[in-house]
Amino acid sequence: MTDKLTVSVLGTGIMGAAMARNLARAGHAVRAWNRSRDKAEPLAADGAHIADTPAEAVEGADVVLTILYDGPAALDVMRQAAPALRPGTAWVQSTTAGIEAIGELAGFARENGLVFFDAPVLGTRQPAEAGQLLVLAAGPSQGRDAVTPVFEAVGARTVWTGEDAAAGSATRLKLVANSWVVATNNAAGEVLALSKALGVDPQSFFDAIAGGPLDMGYLRAKAGLILEGRLTPAAFAVSTAAKDARLIVEAAERYGVRLDIAAAGAERLARAAAQGHADEDMAAAYFASFDEGREP
Repeated sequence: MTDKLTVSVLGTGIMGAAMARNLARAGHAVRAWNRSRDKAEPLAADGAHIADTPAEAVEGADVVLTILYDGPAALDVMRQAAPALRPGTAWVQSTTAGIEAIGELAGFARENGLVFFDAPVLGTRQPAEAGQLLVLAAGPSQGRDAVTPVFEAVGARTVWTGEDAAAGSATRLKLVANSWVVATNNAAGEVLALSKALGVDPQSFFDAIAGGPLDMGYLRAKAGLILEGRLTPAAFAVSTAAKDARLIVEAAERYGVRLDIAAAGAERLARAAAQGHADEDMAAAYFASFDEGREP
C-alpha cells in the first residue's frame, strides 16, 4: 500500500481538526465531516474535502478515523456511514469511548468487515496541532502497515498494547492515564482555591515546592491558566473531562474497584460544567470550589 492514503476524519473538534490538518500536511487526501459543519470548514484551506454526511466522508477511504465525543456518538456516526463503507477498510477509533463501548464498536466493525484499531491518543490541543500526540493502539499486526502512516502524521510515538482491539487494551491504558490527568487537574484547582480562602499568595506555594519531588510542570501549567485567566480556547474542555472521569469511575466499578477521588473529581467537573464552564479548559474546575461558580 502506498504511504499516501485517503483518510476519512469523522469529528473535527479540538483534537480531530488538528489531526486532520496534520494528515493533510503529510500529503494524505483528507475527507472530513463534523456534526456542526462550521467546525470542519476551516480544514478546506488545508486541502481537505468537507463532506455533508458521514457516508460521503468515507467514500473511497483507505482509513476511517473517528474522534467523537463518546462511544455512542462514534457508533451512531459509523452507522450513518455504513452504506459507503468498504469491507477491508481500516477503522482507527480514537474516541475515548470506555471499555463497554469498545466492545460494541468492535462488534460493528466485525459486522461490516472493517479492520478495527482501538487507538485513543494522549495529549491536548498544543501537541495535537504539532503532530506530537502519543498514540495508544491495539489491533492486528497484519493490518498495521495500513494505519502506520496515519499514526506517524498525528503522533510522535505509537505504543502498541495488543493484537485484539476488541479487548480494549489501548482504551484501558488511556483511562488509567486520564485518571491521573483528571486527579492532578482537580488538585491544582483546589490548591489555588484553598490559597485564596486562607489568604496565601499562590506564588509562596510554588516557591516552597520548587525543584522538589512535589513540583510538577502540569500543576504549574494548569494553575497558570487559572491565575492568568487563559481558560479559552480549551486544551481539554471541562465537559469532555467530566465525560472521561465518568468513564473512569464506571470502568473501576465494573471490576469491583472503588475510586473515591475519581468519583469526587467527576462530580466536581460536572458541577463546573453546570455552572457555565463546560466549554472552558478543564482547569476551570477550579470554580467548582465556589458557590455559583465564581470567586467570592
